[in-house]
Amino acid sequence: MRQYRSPLVGRHGEVAAVAEVLRSTGAAARTLLLTGGAGTGKTAVLDEARRAAAEEGAKVLRLGWEDAPGPDGTAALADAVCGVLAKIHDSRPPVRIAVVRRAQSQAVGRGGELALLSALGEVLADAAQYAPFALIVDDIHRIPDRTASALGLLLRVFRPAGVPVAMAGRPTDPGRVGDAQLPMAADRVVELPPLSPAEVGELIVRQLGGPVEPGLVTAVLRSLGPLAGSPAAVLSVLAPLEERGALLELDGRTRLTVPDSRLRLTADATELGRLGWPDGAPDADTIEMAATLARLVGRAELWLDDLHRVRSLGGLPEAVGRALDGLVRDGVVTVDRDGGTAFAVPALAAALMTLHARPDVRSLHAMITSSAIDRLGAAAAGAAHPRLADHVAAAGPALDATLAAPLLLAAARTNTKLDSSRRVRAYHSALRHLPPHDTATIGVLRESAALSLRHADHIGVLALGEPLLACLDGPHGGDRGGLEWVTRAWTFSALHEHRSPGTDNSPGTRDVTARYAAALGRLPAAAALAGLGGLYGIGPVTPTALRPGPPVDRVPDAGQESGSGPVPSPAEVALLAAAVGGGAEFDRVRQGPLRDAPDEAALDRLRNAAAYGDLAGALEAVLGERYAGTGQSTAVQYHAMVRDYLAGHWENALSGARRIETRGRTDGAARAGQLARALAAEIQLVRGEFGRAREWLDLIPDSISHPLVSRARLGVRYWSGQGDGALEEAWHDVRRAREDGLLAGVDRLLLRILSITREGDRPEATRRAMEEMETLHEELASPMTREAVLLGRGMVHGDAADALAAYRLVRQRVDVPLLVDCCGCLVEVGEDPQRWLAEATRNGHELGMGRPIRSRLGASARQRNVSLPRRRTTREAPGERDARLIDMVSDGSTNRQIAARLACSEKTVEQRLTRLFRRTGCRSRAELAAAWLDGSLAQQGLVPGAGSRRHGGNGTAPPAG
Repeated sequence: MRQYRSPLVGRHGEVAAVAEVLRSTGAAARTLLLTGGAGTGKTAVLDEARRAAAEEGAKVLRLGWEDAPGPDGTAALADAVCGVLAKIHDSRPPVRIAVVRRAQSQAVGRGGELALLSALGEVLADAAQYAPFALIVDDIHRIPDRTASALGLLLRVFRPAGVPVAMAGRPTDPGRVGDAQLPMAADRVVELPPLSPAEVGELIVRQLGGPVEPGLVTAVLRSLGPLAGSPAAVLSVLAPLEERGALLELDGRTRLTVPDSRLRLTADATELGRLGWPDGAPDADTIEMAATLARLVGRAELWLDDLHRVRSLGGLPEAVGRALDGLVRDGVVTVDRDGGTAFAVPALAAALMTLHARPDVRSLHAMITSSAIDRLGAAAAGAAHPRLADHVAAAGPALDATLAAPLLLAAARTNTKLDSSRRVRAYHSALRHLPPHDTATIGVLRESAALSLRHADHIGVLALGEPLLACLDGPHGGDRGGLEWVTRAWTFSALHEHRSPGTDNSPGTRDVTARYAAALGRLPAAAALAGLGGLYGIGPVTPTALRPGPPVDRVPDAGQESGSGPVPSPAEVALLAAAVGGGAEFDRVRQGPLRDAPDEAALDRLRNAAAYGDLAGALEAVLGERYAGTGQSTAVQYHAMVRDYLAGHWENALSGARRIETRGRTDGAARAGQLARALAAEIQLVRGEFGRAREWLDLIPDSISHPLVSRARLGVRYWSGQGDGALEEAWHDVRRAREDGLLAGVDRLLLRILSITREGDRPEATRRAMEEMETLHEELASPMTREAVLLGRGMVHGDAADALAAYRLVRQRVDVPLLVDCCGCLVEVGEDPQRWLAEATRNGHELGMGRPIRSRLGASARQRNVSLPRRRTTREAPGERDARLIDMVSDGSTNRQIAARLACSEKTVEQRLTRLFRRTGCRSRAELAAAWLDGSLAQQGLVPGAGSRRHGGNGTAPPAG
């Protein structure tokens, strides 16, 4: 008999065990108890087992105890049994029901109840002889105690012969007699364990209907805490996400677009009571107390001593203490050794905060703070208890500002070993209590900005926008230098989060943008720094960025203001701006008064970074050790993406693009990276995934005109059948880039134009592109323009020496995508075509370019009369090849994509997957991926325990460049 495989995630064995019992009618009839906590899927297992048994001809009936109209006990059980008998379609149901009713009418006293139970067992056994059936009893933990005791006696003492019974319920409660009877009546007890993390991932994939990013699974698991293995809890978290549009699909994978802290269970009091309270639903007062506590804990760290003091001050009734004890006893709230309170399930706390009309808890926060101030004084309380800063912020106007500001500043200036984010929040709260004209305000702004920059917290610096603008709008006082440095620091952080200061809606409304733009007009150094945005693909190019800079010997150095921090001086800003323009201007600026002049290698890295709009890479080249390049800012993540793109780690690069895109939608202060979108589109284009490439390009506003964007647009339009229009638009983009002064990166656009026109047999257009590329190199004389010119000469003129020189330069710089193009050119013009063909094929497969690249290389191979090398896998054992296949399946790759990467047919992939399903017992790709991710396949010896490998996609390849 074929082994039954349940569609329920992680419940295959349990479903099979219950189904086996339901089929065991006659002399083999047995009783089984299925037990598990709330939300573990007991009812789903019963329903699936009933369906499986019914498919093989078994008749399964439900004992509906909850519908019985009679009183609890044997009478209610008799009514439920009559309901079962009525569903048995033979000629005897009226007779059997009459027997039950007669015994029920004679059931007086203990002896009468036993006689009734005996009659129930006999009529059920009689019915099973004529029409075999099985019984299921769900939610036995909810059966009234007397009814449960009667059912337990029926199954133990008067068991109906030939009737298998499957029961399901929560673990027994020692305080209930009926709960103890039913487990004793079971021949076998099956416990539903929590789902493993891999099974949770599979459940999420099934619920959302496609592959998901691992970060989504991790966030759900973290939000559920001890409920992470509960299927019902997982689905309860996913439901609000889908309703609120908090999920985003990119590249066929679903990601989370809200912070992890906003994941919550479905906000229904009954559902929360069922999942959050293991020992039964709480009453309304308990829910209300839990909601109040959730709002308190959600804003500030709360200790038990805080609640005791508030209660002693009359802020909370005495009943709160008892309610809190109950929450701790039920495991809903945890208390650490220091007395700190927290919710065991963060998603439960987040849901509780949405249930009721929020009571004003600000007075409670104010009481907690005031009790410490009364004992120690404001400043001493802040220094001794920095955590009180969050309570002050939550109290708002409920706390006197004359007490709040000293406490907040003392807490912010206390250098604890804890996370710096608390100090940053304290500074931000203090600034809300300090007026702009206060002499201490600018100093606090500067302290806060310096602290955030020290920890690469650019979001923290951006939060200073409103108090900074308030100071800029008013008189500057005697600390104009400090205010200007804070403005430059804010601009520096805005660029890191890919916000274009003064040209978009940063930091908020249009009115705020206009105020900031006016302030930049009064602060030339900050305006010049803001102008880098347009030059590095962060917003449109501004007149400030295009304006020629003053002679470098007149540019003031802000060394005393910026110290050793990462904010670049005006001379360094001028060098960063010049790196995207002509070589003459770059040479002029590099001779300026730079504090630590970069060496030649650093200058080359600067110009390479500028070509990709990589601001973090450019800052790293100019500032050296002053710039750590850490943190999670958009600029830092894009820098990592560029590095992965050039190194050929394209799966990592795409993952980085998706993280940047998600963060731009999750964090209101950050913006999505336009060039990250362009680079992701380029990868998908080269892999032949034109639909996904267009999806990425559609996210980029038309106002963005960086050459990287133009290159990707050209490829997508051309390979979508818009050849002439695509080329015309590309030439327009070249002219526009020249007008904007964005020369860095134009060589990549020209190289694509050259490749398209050459493959399309357009000699005049090819000659024009080559001439334009050589002219560009004369103007820039950068390492990348030199590579492009040499490769172009090899492609157009068949110059093997130039093509080989380009190959060596590109290999030294580490640019795997361009290296494939160099090898492809050398196949046609080089002395050893077989060698270049092998290297091009190997690198192409590593990038995931797939079979179309093989076709193009095959044409070059036939031209040189050499054979296209086959990808040898002799070094891989069968298990290793299977592991690689499963790894690609877990990445969400389609059979077509897998076939391209393995250089085989889709039919071969399908056959291999079929064999894997048969050997592993998995029914679907999702099950196979889950078993691979949790290591169970390796533990069973079905595949080697190899680490995860990442591979690319495939498709029709665009031209070189």
